[in-house]
Amino acid sequence: MRRTCSLLLWGLLVAVGLLATADAAKPNFVFILVDDLGGRDLGCYGSTFYETPNLDSFAESAMRFTDAYATCPVCSPTRASILTGKYPARVGITDWIPGSGRGKNKKLLAPEDIHELPLEEVTIAERLKQAGYKTFFAGKWHLGKEGFYPEDQGFDINKGGWDVGSPRGGYYAPYVNPRLEQGPEGEYLTDRLVNESMAFLEDSKNDPFLLYLSFYTVHTPIQPCKRHHQKFVDKAEKMYGDSESPYMAERNGFTKMRQDNTGYASMVHAMDENVGRLLKKLDELGLSKNTVVIFTADNGGLATKANKSHPTSNTPLRASKGWCYEGGIRVAGIIRAPGITKPGATCGVPITSTDYYPTMLELAGLPLNPKQHADGVSLVPVLKGDEKLGRDAIYWHYPHYHGSTWAPGAAVRQGDWKLVEFYEEGIAELYNLKSDIAEREELSSQHPEKKEELRKLLKRWQKEIGAELPVPNPDYKKSVGKEPKTKRSSRRKTR
Repeated sequence: MRRTCSLLLWGLLVAVGLLATADAAKPNFVFILVDDLGGRDLGCYGSTFYETPNLDSFAESAMRFTDAYATCPVCSPTRASILTGKYPARVGITDWIPGSGRGKNKKLLAPEDIHELPLEEVTIAERLKQAGYKTFFAGKWHLGKEGFYPEDQGFDINKGGWDVGSPRGGYYAPYVNPRLEQGPEGEYLTDRLVNESMAFLEDSKNDPFLLYLSFYTVHTPIQPCKRHHQKFVDKAEKMYGDSESPYMAERNGFTKMRQDNTGYASMVHAMDENVGRLLKKLDELGLSKNTVVIFTADNGGLATKANKSHPTSNTPLRASKGWCYEGGIRVAGIIRAPGITKPGATCGVPITSTDYYPTMLELAGLPLNPKQHADGVSLVPVLKGDEKLGRDAIYWHYPHYHGSTWAPGAAVRQGDWKLVEFYEEGIAELYNLKSDIAEREELSSQHPEKKEELRKLLKRWQKEIGAELPVPNPDYKKSVGKEPKTKRSSRRKTR
């Protein structure tokens, strides 16, 4: 009897030990998402006016993707893609929530979107939680009202995530946010979110975890970080003097061609400073060697509007947030997977927001679930050094009007070739990104076969995933020979 009890006790201890060892072997995940960060806003991606020493250093310890994309040129759809591994059109969220309306005074009526991430979707947070991970969310959510918040989608803790997509009340406390405890007056929101994240690391250092840090910055309102602003006022004076920012016409809008907004620069710098604090905390807690860190953005920087009030420039990338040109969809993408990625590595394989879900599953040693992350491809092969993913093309479907002056359209990239379609005009443009990253040399006349091939590819994909297209507006009346009394579009809010 004693021998039997001893054997049972020994077996129990072994089982507990094995479980502990298994948990210790599970990698942690820190996912950092920045709102509206332009594809050229970091030093390691070419900025000479903004300063991001911590992220530049992080990129030297990681793999930097030169051709990383968001699945949509606006926020909510991309955020849904990251969490589900599906293209926005498959989820049913193709515009920022709640969007600009269907366009009742426009030539086309945009599709009607859903305004929350469906609860039946199994998010990456839910999947990791099922596998024993602690899950934490801080910052911008923008995927539905109460009942659809982060805590309803797999996150144990939610600090600041609700339905509003910008910091209501601004970046300084007192905050107007029902999911964030009030901070001391004057506290800076970017600092606060990282303080909460570091507290979570302290509490969870002995357990596998997913820390999802979703900065509200650098979304409007542009409110300078006071401790850094003067630095960039002085820098702008030294670099540019009294010269005015150059702009380029973009259909019905203007695109800013130079990075010189001092308030925006201070916000980027504060974000970088806080990423540095978080990475340092991982080091201090001895977690860096077992923590995968992913850094990206939800869309390109806001550089095109009807008026000249833009906070950033994506040059040489064309256009802006809200557009399916490169300036609206190409973003930073940096991944550090200890023991897998080589420090300072770069990768030119195109990747997109849907890919992070299956990548985290594979890195965690969990089985992939293609029915859920239907449009994502695990990046583990390229993280290990492969140069191909076995994917034919990447797609964008944005059938809505946007305050950046974009009108409904879509795009596809296959290899170096990219097609951008505009539904109002009934046209499509063809570019070769290898020779023309700025998308200025339209090649339809030189390569009509390639244009037709990509157009058919895009239409077939839209049909396969059930993408809804805009339809003619029966009430639209085109005014002829009449000048508008006011430029209403110049006052339109951009989300």
